[in-house]
Amino acid sequence: MNTKKRVHPDGPPLLSGAEIFWRALEREGVHTVFGYPGGAIMPIYDAMVNCDVHHVLVRHEQGAAHMADGYARASGEVGVAIATSGPGATNLVTGLATAMLDSIPMVCITGQVPSHLLGTDAFQETDMTGVTLPITKHSYLVTRAEDIAETLREAFYIARSGRPGPVLVDITKDAQQGTTEFVWPAHAIELPGYQPRLDPCADQVARAVELINAAERPLILVGHGVVAAGASRQLERFITRCDAPAACTLLGLGGLAASHPRNLGMMGMHGEAWVNTAIQKADLLVALGMRFDDRVTGKLARYAPHAKKVHVDLDPSEVNKLVKVDAPVLGDVREVLQLMVPQVVQRRRTAWNSFIGSLREQARPRDIQQLPDDGKLHAAHVIHDLWRLTKGKAVIVTDVGQHQMWEAQYYHHDEPRSLITSGGLGTMGFALPAAIGARFARPDAEIWVIAGDGGFQMTAAELSTCAQEGIKLNIAIINNGYLGMVRQWQQFFFERRYVATPIGAPDFVKLAEAHGLCGLRAGSREEARAAVRQAQATPGTVLIDFRVEADDVVYPMVPTGADLDDMIRRPPLTPTAAGGPSQREEA
Repeated sequence: MNTKKRVHPDGPPLLSGAEIFWRALEREGVHTVFGYPGGAIMPIYDAMVNCDVHHVLVRHEQGAAHMADGYARASGEVGVAIATSGPGATNLVTGLATAMLDSIPMVCITGQVPSHLLGTDAFQETDMTGVTLPITKHSYLVTRAEDIAETLREAFYIARSGRPGPVLVDITKDAQQGTTEFVWPAHAIELPGYQPRLDPCADQVARAVELINAAERPLILVGHGVVAAGASRQLERFITRCDAPAACTLLGLGGLAASHPRNLGMMGMHGEAWVNTAIQKADLLVALGMRFDDRVTGKLARYAPHAKKVHVDLDPSEVNKLVKVDAPVLGDVREVLQLMVPQVVQRRRTAWNSFIGSLREQARPRDIQQLPDDGKLHAAHVIHDLWRLTKGKAVIVTDVGQHQMWEAQYYHHDEPRSLITSGGLGTMGFALPAAIGARFARPDAEIWVIAGDGGFQMTAAELSTCAQEGIKLNIAIINNGYLGMVRQWQQFFFERRYVATPIGAPDFVKLAEAHGLCGLRAGSREEARAAVRQAQATPGTVLIDFRVEADDVVYPMVPTGADLDDMIRRPPLTPTAAGGPSQREEA
């Protein structure tokens, strides 16, 4: 389009809504978007030729949402996805729900039928504001070109402010085609119904500090809010001050370095036995940026029965929602910790830390390097060796299932935003597209996908996106021939009736090669190590098919609805014929 011919007689050039759309994204600092074109969004795509934003063509709109999500998690910035109306827009729903439950800042823009056809069941018409109402922070329907810039400005503000989350902007085709002046608003955004509170209340902080100073057995719970707030340094100072041990949620991993001497590891359903025991024995829990999810607490009536609770969170709706707390502190975790540290009495809690140390010794922490190598390959082998060969410095993007829990146990994250995974929704198929998004956010990072053979097949088409974009990813498929976590539940709770969990798969090596990518296979520990090294040295995307033991189980495990005390623990070691420990039980 030639904008010079469309000049308002008394003002700046008139631009189409589609052109304004791209100008607005550029003003928001957007460099990369992920999307798929279609009829109702074509004006926006047509106007893209005049902007500097890089567009990544996905193979399915769900992939676009996960890519935007992965971009946001890896960078801390807002991820952007684009789709057309109807089925294109509804294909974003799973990705929106994933981002909503994990508090990920994301803006999804969808095309909509012309405004005069709204409500007529027009071709590819879907009420996207209605569909997405429960799974977004906010949804917009834009019907005028004049409203596009201000709406996008608000959408980005809502997505990144307060408790982050996804926002949907549905733009009718006539709004994209209409013309108006482009004026980027200079005034501050004022949304009377949305005023997130960031500054903590001094009285709430004082009450929390009072409980911390009085506690003999405090335990700090590190949630995703620590990562989102960039509060790792403040957390380390806080821990040093009060000499309290800390445990992490799945999404909190990396918020406190795994190598920190007071970091106990992951809590909850598949958390370490000593962590869950410490929670049950503590006299104070200090929860930082977490929501007491059921996978963390087990049976609520028996959760941390001896402990008072301090809960620091941005979102007042999360406080006292599941666990009654004694000292709520509303505000940004980093700001709260900065206020707390000078007020906390510095002391040593030797007895408490020694007790937890004895728990760890009794639980006999796994030392994967001591496992005998009998020619079989276990998922724990793969992930532990991957940690060693990447020196713990890679960005790991996992799918959902057993491999996700083994990654949390065996890959030790020392940096925030080094683990990208779907926590709240547990979205299979998340890993590959999210890793593509992470690649554009972190162009210099070593990035590994860890996925099961089931989840990987859900979004395997995005290998074509890797090939078309020419990007470097390393993909580790933990291939056990089952939907592994479901099979584990069938083993424990359904009398080993393995219904619909054995799953076939294509030859993953040939699948990679069909896309012009490198494919490798490993069936032993030595082959696995060699494959990792080869992947690291090979340009472009590399897929490794790790053929692991089919019946491995993730230990410990807290059954749904059970107390944290009722963990199914790792079986004791039994001698093998060679006199060494049993590989399967230790793993």
